[in-house]
Amino acid sequence: MHAVAAAAPNIALIKYWGKRDRARNLPAVGSISVTLAELETRMRIEFDDTLDADKLTVNGATEARMLPRISRCLDAVAGTARSRARVDSIVNFPVAAGLASSASAFAAAVVAAAKAAGREIDRHTLANLAGSASGSAARSLYGGFVELENRDQTVAVHTLREAEDWPLRVVVAITSSGPKPVSSGDAMERSRLTSPFYRRWVDEQPTDLAAARAAIGARDFAALAAISEHNCLKMHSVMWASRPPIVYWNSATLDCMQRIRELQAVGTEVFFTIDAGPQVKAICTPDCEAQVKAALAELDGVESVMVSGLGPGAALTDDEWAT
Repeated sequence: MHAVAAAAPNIALIKYWGKRDRARNLPAVGSISVTLAELETRMRIEFDDTLDADKLTVNGATEARMLPRISRCLDAVAGTARSRARVDSIVNFPVAAGLASSASAFAAAVVAAAKAAGREIDRHTLANLAGSASGSAARSLYGGFVELENRDQTVAVHTLREAEDWPLRVVVAITSSGPKPVSSGDAMERSRLTSPFYRRWVDEQPTDLAAARAAIGARDFAALAAISEHNCLKMHSVMWASRPPIVYWNSATLDCMQRIRELQAVGTEVFFTIDAGPQVKAICTPDCEAQVKAALAELDGVESVMVSGLGPGAALTDDEWAT
């Protein structure tokens, strides 16, 4: 009774920020993201009658902080009467640092848990189960350009365009690999309760979603760049105006944004987006990847640069396990 699944983080272009139902972890707004390829969480789940409690390791180390959320996720997939589980996870990028590690983790968890429990669960249901643990995890069940829509007491997720139809590249500048000071969930609630810009953020989201959807449909890079950067800066404005303010950026974050502006000024097809963390994601066309990577890597404060294409959604993988 075990299975292995792999899932990639997704990078939101039109952001999800805030919840309309905190108890059910339902997002306040729809969102559009890209699912990555080279970055991934690989998770092995084994249900074992001899265990008296769930166990979780991440990259070989016991992880107590995330275990309660993983246990609740396994209950949702396999039922509360399930056997206890041994969960081992390998992640090839920084965890809890604003790179959607929880999205890839819970997307992999629901796929592996369903298989290990012998349950046939459709992808729509799996997406909602993953989203109940981490709102953005629902998007990692799908590949390419992905839209999440709010539907009453659930979410609907679908691929707008497959990865191979518009093979953009994502250059990630890591400006701090440590955990962020405020969790996304806590920060969202603080923004909802205290930011004077929060209601406007929610009200304007349908317009931004429509613009991004049209840009992706037309493969219009300039249009997608403009609306993605605009949406990103609005989300961070909501955070900055919260009380107390939520500022994830550091000086290297700002330097990366400035360098991307300089590249844009000479015609490089690249734009930035930043999630709840200090890392800068530069989305570019394939022919600009080397230039963008070199330009960001040379900046002071950039610890490392990771590059990925766009890839598929979460899926079962070979029962091979590297430790």
